[in-house]
Amino acid sequence: MIENRASAGKQLAARLGHLRGHDPLIVALPRGGVPVACEIARALDAELDLMMVRKLGAPGNPEYAIGAVVDGEDPQVVLNDEALEIIAPGTDYLQREMSRQLVELERRRMAYMGNRRKPRMEGRTVVIVDDGIATGSTITAAIRGARKAGAERLILAVPVAPRDIADRLAPLCDEIVVLELPEPFGSVGQHYGDFSQTSDAEVVRIMERARGNRAED
Repeated sequence: MIENRASAGKQLAARLGHLRGHDPLIVALPRGGVPVACEIARALDAELDLMMVRKLGAPGNPEYAIGAVVDGEDPQVVLNDEALEIIAPGTDYLQREMSRQLVELERRRMAYMGNRRKPRMEGRTVVIVDDGIATGSTITAAIRGARKAGAERLILAVPVAPRDIADRLAPLCDEIVVLELPEPFGSVGQHYGDFSQTSDAEVVRIMERARGNRAED
């Protein structure tokens, strides 16, 4: 059982100590991944950024994920083939849903980061952080986005994930760090003592503090 997101971040940071001094870029998936990534960035004296990813919802059932999309100059889409076979949403629907989610991604980035320029990933070690993995579609989109952006070394760091999903993601990364691989898995929240929702205000506060700390350095 993981105490909370901050505790998870500190534990992951201890496993990533070899990156200190190598200018890694820590990218968090909002909102839940931000408090985790904050602790990693602080411990490694590293730059912290957000990677905006949105799931693609099924027609008439937006909570049922048929894939995910990550923002960037060349947006990356990961589709859930099993879900597509069941739902069969059609190409036109997928295009509209992707466009809709990209608009929402940009709105959220502006809300969290304002006009701050995205840091470069090209040629850098990039650590992708979330508060846990369930199906892996969102993280897969994030990994593809970071690869497309030119990350030289890609590390996935999460507190908890199903073992089969972690095994499937490992070949996509140069390194993967997971604190707990419970079986049976259930849901991410079941493996936390405190899994209360991370608010938009908390995300903004963490990012502003991280930016201020880097400026002081």
